[in-house]
Amino acid sequence: TGASAAPAPAASGTPASGPAVGAGMVQPLPSDTPTPVASATPTPVATIDPSVLAQYEMPAFARRSLDRVGPAGVREGGLEANAFSGADGRFAEALMRRVAAPLPSRWLSILLRRTLAAQLDTPENVDGADFAAERAWLLLRMGESVAARAVAQSVDNANYTPKLYQVAMNTALATGDPGELCGIADAGLVATHERGWTMAQAMCAALAAEPGRAKTLLAAAKRRNVASGIDYQLAQKVVGAGPDGGQAVTIEWAGVDVLTAWRFGLAIATGVAVPDTLFATTGQQARYWYALSPSVPLGDRVPYAEAAAGQGVLSSAALVDLYGAVDAANDMPSGAAAAANDLRAAYVGNDVDTRLAAMRRLWGGDDKGAEPSYARLVLTARAAGRLPARLGVADARYLVASMLTAGLDRTATRWRPAVEEGGDAWAMIALADPDMTGQLSYRQLSSYVGRGDAALKQRLFFAGLAGLGRLSADDIERAAKALDVRIGAENTWTRAIDRAAADGQQGMVVVLAAIGMQTPRWDGVPPAMLYRIIGALRAVGLEGEARMIAAEALARA
Repeated sequence: TGASAAPAPAASGTPASGPAVGAGMVQPLPSDTPTPVASATPTPVATIDPSVLAQYEMPAFARRSLDRVGPAGVREGGLEANAFSGADGRFAEALMRRVAAPLPSRWLSILLRRTLAAQLDTPENVDGADFAAERAWLLLRMGESVAARAVAQSVDNANYTPKLYQVAMNTALATGDPGELCGIADAGLVATHERGWTMAQAMCAALAAEPGRAKTLLAAAKRRNVASGIDYQLAQKVVGAGPDGGQAVTIEWAGVDVLTAWRFGLAIATGVAVPDTLFATTGQQARYWYALSPSVPLGDRVPYAEAAAGQGVLSSAALVDLYGAVDAANDMPSGAAAAANDLRAAYVGNDVDTRLAAMRRLWGGDDKGAEPSYARLVLTARAAGRLPARLGVADARYLVASMLTAGLDRTATRWRPAVEEGGDAWAMIALADPDMTGQLSYRQLSSYVGRGDAALKQRLFFAGLAGLGRLSADDIERAAKALDVRIGAENTWTRAIDRAAADGQQGMVVVLAAIGMQTPRWDGVPPAMLYRIIGALRAVGLEGEARMIAAEALARA
């Protein structure tokens, strides 16, 4: 029942394949309704023009146009409404369907979210509702359940298409909110014939305080084998949670071998714990949905919240707030409580050494050779920014990388005099500095030897500097040959992103940048592609994000 945790929406105007459902139940006449008697001259029945009725249901001033779709008021980092102006909407939709999420870059993920969740003008050749559906669907695959729901709900119900009905069901399930389906359940069943809408009708009847009707609909669905097993039991549990539901259902996960969006959403909605083992049967996005769900107990949410922060679904400030709540709560898991204590010490320790030691414990504990998880660098970003820059700090590269996860570029540049030229910290500052004037020399580029795969990191460093215009044309040509980075090679993708950048299409550049990072790890990103992405973002006025992506490459490769 319902879509899986990662179903692909159908093409525009075409419902996804699935078992068809017969006509809706025929409700019996109430017992006090008189039996109609045939008449030779039937009494004329007054009819109302549907267009007139629509004026009462949704006055013209309250209707939202499909020419501009997206949640109003989302401005922080959001792109302008004309981000896709002049672009072919069909091409943009096709690209969105092909983005493999999650992306290796946290900062590109953040930029892509800000693009998709903005209030955007609908590009040419597409329906506004379908364009919103594609945006919301990509947001869901990225783990951005809340943003996806906001985009889906920015379209009036009367304008929903089969594609948007499908995505709307998934946004409701990803946010653990079956009540979101109630305004569109009947129309969704007619438009898509999916079994999930049949079950949604029963759940919505229960939520509307109609327990009798809800149970009748559930029983009818069971007879028609619309749902069975745990899928049916979870719907029963939602019905039982409604007013006068009158039934308690115990959910047993034994024998369940896959976590679908239906199972995830209804379990979250009814307070049923999802076994950790089931998350391994679905995409990473389900973990991020879990982290964003306020109904999940705080202690259970912590590891998933760290994963979400590492991907950009949660900000550094949001992750710190979560650990602040852990610190103030009782009966938290020992690991989470210890991390909360260390985080407090990292902010308010008695001296610099105490605060730095607390951050080191958060990064790797006693394992001196371990690289910190990127999520823990996100967690300590602002604590790192509060430390004074000083010479001889062995972990300066982690402090700089941590600050840059939160975009604290000017704070990070304070460390330039305290770090050695040619190291990771120096290279990240050279890429992230917003006030840098002039260019680096070929000698300075050649002096960089990063930790880990030094050859790869030097190529990524070159790609970042070249894309940001921080090398001369002669040095770019010389370094490209020496490092074997074929920045001049052309293909369909390079021509598309260059054309979008030349036309000033910010939205298309961001989506094409995501297409260029179809790999789960930074070491799979070709330096030549990074060069094109950084240069294109800079060309359309997104230099801040370009700098952060370039620096992130060195921190994570």
